Amino acid sequence: MRVDADPPQSFSAQFDLRGNADAGELALYNPLGSTIAILTWAPGRATLAQDGRSRDFDSLDALVARALGTAIPVAALFDWLRGTDAQAAGWQADLSQLATGRLSARRASPLPAAELRVALDR
Repeated sequence: MRVDADPPQSFSAQFDLRGNADAGELALYNPLGSTIAILTWAPGRATLAQDGRSRDFDSLDALVARALGTAIPVAALFDWLRGTDAQAAGWQADLSQLATGRLSARRASPLPAAELRVALDR
């Protein structure tokens, strides 16, 4: 994840994603394999577990924005990972390399611009 803010922000992690946009879990790991954070969600509940603490959020979108430093279209991301070119306001997904495990999406608006790149290990 890269955000063209001032100063620019960049975030890279290995991940394990389970579930769907309605209920699931996303575990983020550093390059050495240690857990950075675990995000879990279900209808009416979204939780960030990090550094031995747990924090609840009103929505998955709010949780993801806090964990990644910017909002991303979570429902569209699940569609993109399935190969469906879902529309998300301000975002343009490139699914042309999905067969080789690569996905990228760029947000032009609202500013700051952001780019999400995913490399899948299926």
